[in-house]
Amino acid sequence: MMSGLTPVDPDFMARLRRREPDTLKTVVELHSRRLYRSARGMGCSADSAADVVQEVFVVFLNSLDRFEGRSQVGTWLFGILSHKVREKRRSSVVEKTQDPIDDVFEAQFNESQAWIQRPVEPDRWMRSSEARVAIQACLEGLTPLQREVFQLRQVEELSGNEVSNILGQSVTHVGVLFHRARARLRECLGKKGWKSA
Repeated sequence: MMSGLTPVDPDFMARLRRREPDTLKTVVELHSRRLYRSARGMGCSADSAADVVQEVFVVFLNSLDRFEGRSQVGTWLFGILSHKVREKRRSSVVEKTQDPIDDVFEAQFNESQAWIQRPVEPDRWMRSSEARVAIQACLEGLTPLQREVFQLRQVEELSGNEVSNILGQSVTHVGVLFHRARARLRECLGKKGWKSA
């Protein structure tokens, strides 16, 4: 996995700023599938995800002159994607400050803050189609911000720092959201019969 905090090659950056068709085509080819997959993972329907990805590239083209190249193009694109997904749901979803999953999450640890029972990672269950259906249903139960963090950290394998920069949240808050998302997924999957070994 390439770090998103690595600066962009100056020659590539110059070609981007000149909006050379081959360079722009390369960016679209390299990133469109991941952006689409992430938009779907963040709760967009297939049609909505395709629209959001198009909007991401429109914003990318319109704001290229502001992109300084201090991070990778993909990290910047994920930042735009996150903003667009939030715009789509802003009017209908209000983030909750207190999440009832907090009690479930806290119950996973003993007094020494060690796991009572080490959890099985959701990735392990992704191999079966039944598990995929169960995971998809459980993902829909996450708050939008938890779902974004889970998608970017677990699926796209971005670092906590990268996700923090993309979402405009502290690294600590990203960590809390990630753990809450995983705890909620474990609880939901457990209720569906996918118990930890």
